[in-house]
Amino acid sequence: MSDSLDARTRDEIDDQVAEAFDAYLADRLAEPGPLRTSLASKRSAGTVLGTIGLGTLATALAPTGGSVVCWIWGAIAVIDLAWLLTARCR
Repeated sequence: MSDSLDARTRDEIDDQVAEAFDAYLADRLAEPGPLRTSLASKRSAGTVLGTIGLGTLATALAPTGGSVVCWIWGAIAVIDLAWLLTARCR
């Protein structure tokens, strides 16, 4: 009897945690983020997609050293963050 009670209690707790997590995610998705703000201000995502495309090409053509690839993607991250954050300021 206690095993079935434990199983039911665990199921109820799991359901409550899942509902709370779903509500949390729904609230987070409703908040405007930098990408949503930039798209709402009619700025295209072409800059971000272009840098990712160029980064992929540069990674494929880069020498075998890992430091070069890290520098490439670090620069891309800085460019993309700057682009997204400037949309937030406008």
